[in-house]
Amino acid sequence: MKRAWLAAGFLLALLSAAPAANALKPFERGSWQTILKAHNGRPTIVHFWGVTCGPCKVELPLLGAFMKKHPGLDMVTISADLVPNLPAAAQAMLDKAGLGPAENWIFDGFAERLRFEIDPNWQGDIPRTLLVTADGSITTLEGTAEIADLEKWSAAQGAAAK
Repeated sequence: MKRAWLAAGFLLALLSAAPAANALKPFERGSWQTILKAHNGRPTIVHFWGVTCGPCKVELPLLGAFMKKHPGLDMVTISADLVPNLPAAAQAMLDKAGLGPAENWIFDGFAERLRFEIDPNWQGDIPRTLLVTADGSITTLEGTAEIADLEKWSAAQGAAAK
């Protein structure tokens, strides 16, 4: 009985703890424009992924290492899983991959409408990475992003800023 009370107290303490500084934000209608405005003038990688996406599980730690290596680039992740997932599972995956400090969002609402705001031609495939330059031009990488391609893009952003 004592153990049950201790476990319940521990669980209550976890649930009442303050949310992490970079806790998942709900990605709703209008969030895409909010992200673009917030990162205007800065090279930004926006990565769409999902808890149930097998390739995402392999790719997320690589992106976490890339983000750590390139602190001058903004990293935004958006959990856009077609299967509604729990924010706790998404946050746990991000933390494990080293992406906890990134700006992290999770789809909250009608996924098709949210995808349409980002790209009217996007059918929902993930992983998907958007490379947004300082001037706002966007390159879309469908499927798993190759780190070598991100390195080349990052180097070009550094050269463009000089």
